[in-house]
Amino acid sequence: MVALETRLGAAMNAEVVGSGGETMVLAHGFGADQSVWDKVLPFLTQHYRVVVFDWSFSGAVKDPNLFDPSKYASYDAFADDLIALMDELHLEHSVFVGHSMSGMIGCIASIKRPQLFTRLVLVAASPRYINMDDYEGGFDEAAIDGILSSIESDYENWTSTFPTLTVDNSDPASVEKLRKCLKRMRHEIAVPLAKMVFRSDERDILDEVTTPCTIVQTTSDVVVPGSVADYMQRKIKGKSTVEIVNTNGHFPQLTAHLEFLAVLAGVLGFEI
Repeated sequence: MVALETRLGAAMNAEVVGSGGETMVLAHGFGADQSVWDKVLPFLTQHYRVVVFDWSFSGAVKDPNLFDPSKYASYDAFADDLIALMDELHLEHSVFVGHSMSGMIGCIASIKRPQLFTRLVLVAASPRYINMDDYEGGFDEAAIDGILSSIESDYENWTSTFPTLTVDNSDPASVEKLRKCLKRMRHEIAVPLAKMVFRSDERDILDEVTTPCTIVQTTSDVVVPGSVADYMQRKIKGKSTVEIVNTNGHFPQLTAHLEFLAVLAGVLGFEI
């Protein structure tokens, strides 16, 4: 594992693992850090040069000033960070695996710089979480308001209960991993970030995504219903497929990592 000494790479705890001929970039979602990829990393590094990192909001990032709520008021700034990090590493034609909010970040980055990506793997990603008349995002306005109120007013309790709703409870170690990640994220960061994520609407960008996409969905995800994956497949301009991982919850890379790897292997053409 090689730690990166570049300015942005060092700030984001970026590391390069493996020595394959092709590059894969793994990007975690809200409240997490790069440790969510620990189960799949040993397999992926046998075939790829894998880049892992922590987003500026992560509790694993040492500099508390790296996250500026006014700057990160949309996914756009995160996409710019991703592009800048890949430029620092001189990466092009990479496979991008983005979990949850990182799926949309990867989509936006691919529109801005399509030559950076050969494929987007969108894991439990959603362009919009709130229902509309013609769209099922999974939540009504009141439910989202309730989530945001809990994060703002009782963060400690929310960080304890949210993992039990979003991670398969038959895997208590993974539930605890997410709980620890959430508790490390600073409250003053979690509140504005959650408001941005849960109230985001990126549906309009999907028909600008020309990079081939693999949409990975679990059989039961309280955060992202299956209807969202189907919607994304219909709207994304590039060739896209939906792959189902047989697990409950929002984190297939934690709770069904071998099946998740099998999906990647089937799509990308390597053996596990």
